[in-house]
Amino acid sequence: MGWELDNHWPLDLDQCVMIAAPHTSNWDALYARLALKALGVHVRLTIKDSYMKLPFGPFVRAMGGIGINRTPKNEGEARPSMVELMADLFKQHPKLVMLVTPEATRAKQEQWKTGFYHVAITAGVPIALAYMDYQKKKTGVGKIVYPTGNYEKDMAEIMSFYDQIHAKFPENFSVDIRYHSKN
Repeated sequence: MGWELDNHWPLDLDQCVMIAAPHTSNWDALYARLALKALGVHVRLTIKDSYMKLPFGPFVRAMGGIGINRTPKNEGEARPSMVELMADLFKQHPKLVMLVTPEATRAKQEQWKTGFYHVAITAGVPIALAYMDYQKKKTGVGKIVYPTGNYEKDMAEIMSFYDQIHAKFPENFSVDIRYHSKN
């Protein structure tokens, strides 16, 4: 389809949180899946565990879905956080590439959801920066970020990378302005 693959995927990387951005079109999911398959990267997605049952369960599992249940294990306990549950998945799955879309919508968001960063820090895994640049017709994994715990610095590095990427609908894409040095 005329796209070039960008492969900065280390062959020895078994676990990471993978950001998929920009996300401004339904086509992004299809192209991203094809590119990641071509790179040999099997991604998983977290989803509410009720979707893992019939009738959707077989389809969701085939698409890489992993069910998340935030119900406390014992009555009276606090509800576990998504970060905690997602980080725990890395203990259960020795090979796990967890795909997240921090924009959380195809509409323009000037502040991203940052749980991906906290999951990576808690689980002790890197963050892979996957992208689709429609202007250059280039897609893949452009960079691996090893979070240092210096949140501001790490997020600025991530935003700097994505600032150079051109979305299918550029008017619907923004890096997180809280961490971007040009703002």
